[in-house]
Amino acid sequence: MSKNLNRRPINRRDFLKIAGGTLATAAGASLLPGYLRKNVLKPSSVEVVSAQSIPPDIYMAGTDGWIYLPPTPNIYLAGSLPGEPSVIHPDDLAPGPFNAYMFGFRDITGMSESQKLGQKMKAQHSAPLFWTNQEEEFRLQLTNLGLAMRPDLIDAHTLHWHGFRNAIPFFDGEPAGSISVPIGRDFTYVYRAHEAGTYMYHCHVEDVEHVHMGMTGLVFVRPVQDGTNIGGFTKFAYNCGDGSTGYDREFAMFLSEFWAESHWADSHVQLPEWTDYKPDFYMLNGRVYPDTLEPNAPINMAESLHTLRVERDANGDLMAPAGRPDLQYQPHSSLVTCNAGERVLLRFANLGFERQSMSLTGIDMRVVGKDATLLRGRNGHDFSFNTNTIPIGPGESYDAIFEAPPHSGTGAYDTYLLFNRNYKGSNNLDGSGYGGQMTEVRVYPGTLGPQSLPNT
Repeated sequence: MSKNLNRRPINRRDFLKIAGGTLATAAGASLLPGYLRKNVLKPSSVEVVSAQSIPPDIYMAGTDGWIYLPPTPNIYLAGSLPGEPSVIHPDDLAPGPFNAYMFGFRDITGMSESQKLGQKMKAQHSAPLFWTNQEEEFRLQLTNLGLAMRPDLIDAHTLHWHGFRNAIPFFDGEPAGSISVPIGRDFTYVYRAHEAGTYMYHCHVEDVEHVHMGMTGLVFVRPVQDGTNIGGFTKFAYNCGDGSTGYDREFAMFLSEFWAESHWADSHVQLPEWTDYKPDFYMLNGRVYPDTLEPNAPINMAESLHTLRVERDANGDLMAPAGRPDLQYQPHSSLVTCNAGERVLLRFANLGFERQSMSLTGIDMRVVGKDATLLRGRNGHDFSFNTNTIPIGPGESYDAIFEAPPHSGTGAYDTYLLFNRNYKGSNNLDGSGYGGQMTEVRVYPGTLGPQSLPNT
């Protein structure tokens, strides 16, 4: 892919924008203290250009694709005539075993150019889970492959790291002050995360549509404190200094929604009316219960340095979870497994449009962080709290830790439900019982080995 994002000549309007922006920046910078000017004005234009020539840590592509959601009951287009229903789920254009149209991202790190192009129409949901280390420079290259089902939509894409602090506008991914990636082009974002915690990311072009259509994922930052032994722990959610955010295992819980009418409209070259928004499915890591309990797709443990990298076939396509070819593009499980007595970190993030309420039966969670911020005051006062239910608004993230209770002594493991207390978020609209944003916490008597990667 070419890294020249825009070959058209600069016109008079562009020149005035650049000149005006430069003057405004210079004038504003003269009023700022030196330490603030350093954050606002760095990197320079030379550094921005040179950043594009340094190999990224992760390569991602934006495109469209198909996923699987429970096919019954059929969901009909609002306003269809009695006796003449228009079925919008399952989508009649979907290739089996899939039935729902999506936009999304794919991890294309290490692929050849032909393999990268072959991932068009093979987006995954939720988008690849990735992480970085606090205060380390991190690069992510985004390629826009275009939309196979909608070649008429020539939308650019961005990768906006929601809640990221001290990001200069050029790398922010918000297209009004940043840069968007046209079809067939690449751009490398450069980050230096100053704050540990759980975040999320999404495309910020036509963001109502692109966010809901699936161009969303979870990202987190590991604290500098990681690797030191404090209170018997070496892994931490934050730089707590006292081991209070230490954990043995971690699991990402990404909440999203699926309004069948909008997805059907996009695949059928129609225009949805977003003011009619009414989700039909509520997803956890891109799946609905009971599929949330199905295993991960095969993970490449050696290559999962910054992301939970799914194994690929010779063409670069994702390998499906064992026995579930329909979940090929929904590779991440939400099943939580742990040994009795272990501390487990749950990283919640919500990029749906509705407020949800996640509850864990029989076990208290201690909320230690919100929106990538340790719940501790400047004077050291501890604002963390115990609860069994966490309300999570759109665009919010929470970090919660629980200690697994003793094993009952019967069976291979004890089971606790983690679910959305909002009933419509915990069913699949078919009246058959539980569904939606629900999973299980399984507590073993000590038979599990140590965890090396999140959600494994």
